Formats: sequence, structure tokens, C-alpha cells
Amino acid sequence: MQYYNNILETIGNTPLVKLNKICKDVDALVLAKVETTNPGNSVKDRMALQMIEDAEADGRLKPGGTIIEGTSGNTGMGLALVAIIKGYKLICVLSDKQSKEKMDILRAVGAEVHVCPTNVSPEDPRSYYSVSKRLATEIPNSWYVNQYDNPSNTKAHYLTTGPEIWEQTEGKITHFVVGVGTGGTVSGVGKYLKEKNPNIKIWGIDTYGSVFKKYHETGIFDENEIYPYITEGIGEDILPKNVDFSVIDKFEKVTDKDAAVYQRKLAKEEGIFVGNSAGSAIKGVLQLKDELKKDDVVVVLFHDHGSRYVGKMFNDDWMRDRGFLDEEKTNALDLIADHKGKHLVTVTTDTPASQAIILMNQYAISQVPVIEDGKFVGSLTDNQLFAKLLENPELKELPVKNIMGEPFPMVDENTDVISVSKHFQQGAKAVIVSYDKDKYHIITQQDMIKAIDSCSK
Repeated sequence: MQYYNNILETIGNTPLVKLNKICKDVDALVLAKVETTNPGNSVKDRMALQMIEDAEADGRLKPGGTIIEGTSGNTGMGLALVAIIKGYKLICVLSDKQSKEKMDILRAVGAEVHVCPTNVSPEDPRSYYSVSKRLATEIPNSWYVNQYDNPSNTKAHYLTTGPEIWEQTEGKITHFVVGVGTGGTVSGVGKYLKEKNPNIKIWGIDTYGSVFKKYHETGIFDENEIYPYITEGIGEDILPKNVDFSVIDKFEKVTDKDAAVYQRKLAKEEGIFVGNSAGSAIKGVLQLKDELKKDDVVVVLFHDHGSRYVGKMFNDDWMRDRGFLDEEKTNALDLIADHKGKHLVTVTTDTPASQAIILMNQYAISQVPVIEDGKFVGSLTDNQLFAKLLENPELKELPVKNIMGEPFPMVDENTDVISVSKHFQQGAKAVIVSYDKDKYHIITQQDMIKAIDSCSK
């Protein structure tokens, strides 16, 4: 009989799959290393097992102990499987940008989940880095995994992923492309492949808001590069010890939008239902296609499974709310489709200017129509308010009618986008659109930018 003794024995030996439609304009042969066939549905199963076995071997992890880790979800799942088989308790600390599916899956396999804010520095006591370390000092018989700096992370990929790719391509691989987060995959695979053939190119995929690319190119850790981003599983605001920059030949950044769009394309065009970082990785290949030749063999690693993003990147409403769906906008009604169901914020001519400012701050808007007797009679914009209040601060306590500008231009719902854009070209800060006979909403400059972006794709 052919069977495995436990689920951990099924880790590894993941397939290489040729990409066809999505890479039709790429001269090289592009192969996906699909890591979703691991039992935890991600590449992280490999290093989770290696890290725990190494910690057991040197006594850092003792029988009946508690494993603690800060994770974007996938490492936590791998650790959970190993913990179940080996009899450990697991505590996972996640940032709140991670998908609900990841959190629910971790709880389903018995992990205790703590959720921390994303938009804080790594040193902040609320960050998932800090909370993980604190819990490890407070809980007896616990072990903090620290996948970012734990050398067993890189070791796992040097021992398994790298050799698999070399053997599957019969040594013909010329490029390895992978999203970089903790750095274990790119460093372990990269080190192994470079030892086999120093000419193999290792390309790391980064995201905007992460420090990797600039640091690799300049040696400068630039805090100005750091800002919140949506893409999951890659990029960092720290420099993990597992990122061996010496084996990486190039970093390529991919936008949040492209990561999401190409994640969906992989599902619809290749039938490969994978995660957010896979979208980044394949878009990175496409951005660098001019550097590839006909005889090149490119292996791009797909980290995890698409089921963990059903409520986010695979949800049309989520995509639409972020302007990630390139839906054709032909008229004024299309331009307000994202927000026409929301309340139109207005003020009256007798509203104190100070109250109008509060409303603008509360709703994070930069322009407000002014109405009187049900008609649009004026407007307020942040630039206009700033200029007038700088000149005369006392206007803040007077009614809006003393500070308002001309009313925004008005169009009907069928007005074409080009005609709407002419109002902005003539200096309008917003345009009012009437629809459904007696309803009104506002078209902002941001709405026009989204429409232009969609048309350029």
C-alpha cells in the first residue's frame, strides 16, 4: 500500500506548470512553481517544518511548548500543521491588513490569533513584531520563531525548493523570479542555483512602500520609501537577516493594483487559483520581458492559494472600492458609480464656515456644494478656504455665504466623459451630476483620474 505516515510527509515536490496565455508575449519559456500543492497550500510549509525540527534538535523548543510567531498567515498555517502533528500549542500574531480568510483558517487549525495594527513602525509596542517578542517573554516554555532572522528559513529552500527546481528543469533554468518578504525563499533557492550555475539570474519582486529595491541598488535604508501598501506576503519595512542581497541580481517593484489584477488573470486565463504575491510575481516577469530571450527558462514561484483572498482580491466590490477594476467609463453616471450610493455631503449658506471645515475633515473630502432652498448656489474647496482664511481668519466664524465660491458646473447623467473633463480643464474643482430625475452627486478630480487610468490600460 502507498500512503504517508502523516501530513508533513507530503510537503514539497510541487509541480512546474507552463504559463501560456498570460505569457504569450514573452519570448522565454515561463514555468510556475505552484506551491499550493503543499498541505498548508503555501511555500511556507517547507520552512515551518525545518524551523521547528531545528529548534527541537538544539533544545530551543521543548516538549509541550508554545510556538509564537508574527506571520502574514501562510507561515502560521505551516507552523499549525507541524504543531498539530508534534503536539505543540501555537500563537500567531498578524497585522490587520491580512485577509479574514487567513485569520479564520488559522483558528480552524487550532491556533490562537492576535491581530495588530498595520500602520505602525516595527518598534511600536503594538506592531506584530513587538507583540510576538513580548508574548515570547511572558509565556513559559515558549519559543519565538522569528522567520525573518531564523536561518532555518533559508536552509529549508536551499535543501528542498532549489534542488527541486534544478532537477525539474534539468539544469536549464536561466531565471528564478519570486516575491521577497522574509527572504528565505529567494535566498535559499538563489544560493543553491548560483552554486549550480553562477549565470542564473535571481530576480526579487518588491512592492511600492517597501525598502528592498532601493536598499539593494544603493545600500541606503530609506525610511521615505516606507508607506502602507495592500499587497500581501512581500515587501518589508525592515531588513530581515534572511534576505541575502548578494544572491539577488535585480529587484522589480509591482503596484498594489497590478498585483491584484494579475492575480485574477492567473485564475481566469491559466486556471491557476493562487494568491496575491503570485500576481506581483507574474506582473514582474511581464515588466521585465524585454530582458528575456527565446531560449531562456524562467521559473516564477507562486507562494499560496487563492482561497485566502476570496473576500479581497477576488471580490469585485473590494476591487471596485479601491479603483482596481478597469471598468469602461463613458458618461457622467459611470464616473460616480463607485460612490453614488453614499451620502452627498452639502452645507447651506447659513452653515458656519467652521462647521463646514469639520464636515470636510470628518468625511475626508476637499470640496463641498453649497445649497439654498434645494438649489446649488455655491461651493467650498480646501484651497479656497485656505486662501481666504489665511487672509482673514475671522471668516471661520461667519456663515458659508461669506466665503463660498461659484457653484460647481452641473451635467446630466448621460453627459460623456470628454464633456465632463472640459469643465475640469477650465478650472472646475468638481462637477455636479443629476440622475434619476431628482438625485445629485459630485464628480471629483479623483474620479476623473480613475477614469483616465482605466482608459490607458
